[in-house]
Amino acid sequence: MNENNRTIYLFSIILVVGLSLVQIKKSNLSHDITENEIMDHIRYLSHQDRGGRYPGTRESKDVIAYLTKELKSYGIKPGAGSSYVQPFNIKTGIKLVNNNYAIINKDTLSPFKDYTPLFFSSSGVVSGPLVFAGYGFNINNEEIKWNDYKDVDVTGKWVMVMRHGPERGNQNSGFSPYMPLHKKMLVARDQGAIGIIFISQIEDENLYPLSYVPGYNNDGLPSIHLSNKTADQLLKKLGWSRKSLQETMNRSLESIAFDIKRTVPKISIDLEITKSRAANVVGKIKSGNRKYRDEYIVIGAHFDHLGYGGAGSGSRTANVEALHPGANDNASGTAGLLELAQKLSSNKSRLKRSILLVGFDAEEKGLLGSKYFVENPPVGLKNIVSMINMDMIGGIKDSTVNIGGVGTSPTFRPLLDSLKTVYPLKFSISTQGLGPSDHASFYSKDIPVLFFFSGFHDEYHTPEDTWKNINLKGEKDFLDLIYDVIYNISRANTPPVFSKAGPQTRPGSTNMSLRVTLGIMPSYNSTNEGLEIDDISKKDGPAARAGMKKGDVIKSINQKPIKNIYEYMDRLGELKKGMIVPVGVERNGKTLTLSVTF
Repeated sequence: MNENNRTIYLFSIILVVGLSLVQIKKSNLSHDITENEIMDHIRYLSHQDRGGRYPGTRESKDVIAYLTKELKSYGIKPGAGSSYVQPFNIKTGIKLVNNNYAIINKDTLSPFKDYTPLFFSSSGVVSGPLVFAGYGFNINNEEIKWNDYKDVDVTGKWVMVMRHGPERGNQNSGFSPYMPLHKKMLVARDQGAIGIIFISQIEDENLYPLSYVPGYNNDGLPSIHLSNKTADQLLKKLGWSRKSLQETMNRSLESIAFDIKRTVPKISIDLEITKSRAANVVGKIKSGNRKYRDEYIVIGAHFDHLGYGGAGSGSRTANVEALHPGANDNASGTAGLLELAQKLSSNKSRLKRSILLVGFDAEEKGLLGSKYFVENPPVGLKNIVSMINMDMIGGIKDSTVNIGGVGTSPTFRPLLDSLKTVYPLKFSISTQGLGPSDHASFYSKDIPVLFFFSGFHDEYHTPEDTWKNINLKGEKDFLDLIYDVIYNISRANTPPVFSKAGPQTRPGSTNMSLRVTLGIMPSYNSTNEGLEIDDISKKDGPAARAGMKKGDVIKSINQKPIKNIYEYMDRLGELKKGMIVPVGVERNGKTLTLSVTF
């Protein structure tokens, strides 16, 4: 073999070996959904270095960068204009600022030692006489008659009340709906008080924490919680104690109320809501089909979680601050989003409709990311033919998976029925479109939705929600099913047609069952004082009949002021069907009073 032939021969061997190595590498980068890749994503997202993925933090930004990098690596284009990132501002905390002090009986109290301002407190300097008013109740229903204010006048005064109420440990007690601090503040405000001071029952040891709760704006009444030591010192001079007050009221089921003479608290509260920058991550797979490419399927999963938990975070162990990894909630869904993105991108040529892949931020804060998305969509809402949502898909037990929103299009049930026998999964079907996750934001906009969910689990919203509890095989089977659902919707000759399946709005949580509704969709993102109407949800409902319009801000119901969505719910809870009440609204800078018949 001459030198030239030898060179050619060696080059050929090198080329063959090189190509074989490339081929081996490609085969390891499977476009299929795999258990190993699912776990890799989940372990990264739930690692302690991600800090529980609390919105607005550096760790959350790391996750955003990770999602962006992965989408790029799959050849997926930016979906938020020219960027993968759709930023928005959120309220994430509350803090004391410059001017906070409390003086009672010439004693100067220290914040967070002797007292704490409460999350619903207004700011300002307030001074006035002090009145004790039992549990702070004003209850008049068929079960309970209890008015702590009947024998005292609190107009222009501070009112001091005890937390909780009789029958505290009984969740079915008739007192339970009236125990929340905010509701007691509202009663005191209606009675003309200038501020409210809470003291604890004997079972409570710690000060109530100052933590931000979404939806509570400045409520127009300074509100603090006294430490047990400070409260005991104050009551001792009057011949009472927290124990004697509590035991006497609970035994007699009667109020105790009295003026606290020669005591004029002067309290200054200066609170500030802190804001952070959150962001959705959006990728786009544009179909090449000329007929269908402007129709989009949104596939979503929220990537945020609770950070280190604590009071006000949503943690089920709120008394313990510890890393909440959120492996199932919702690293599992986010991992599923990435796996589906990879497989859909590899099959791009077979898709008729285009795809938007969205990692939603701040879901745990009240679906804020998805709400921002539908209010600022990168494509027209009318172009979105379906929304597929994955939340907690890694906790499958007994091969059972939950699929919600099936009633939001007549297309969905036949499609799922056709896939029942293909996968080793048992379907638990719900027709309702509304639910406790991001698909609710899309359903409220008349978009068909499907919600894929493995069910609640013991580790939900606790530090124990780790990758070790993930059912990998179950999640892979679930994702294969979800892929087939998406693929079939993408390939269908006609898009899913929207069908209303249950209510389209959840105005807020309350312990009191509502006997009436206005038939509106509240705005959750409004900064107005009051309750801004995002839409009229019932065209023949009380609000529509009274002439209310989108954009109106409800300022009062039955001549009682409303400052936020929670007060709106409380005021509605006082009404019955058949009542006709005045409702004050602000429209284009003018105040109107509308007569509403429930």
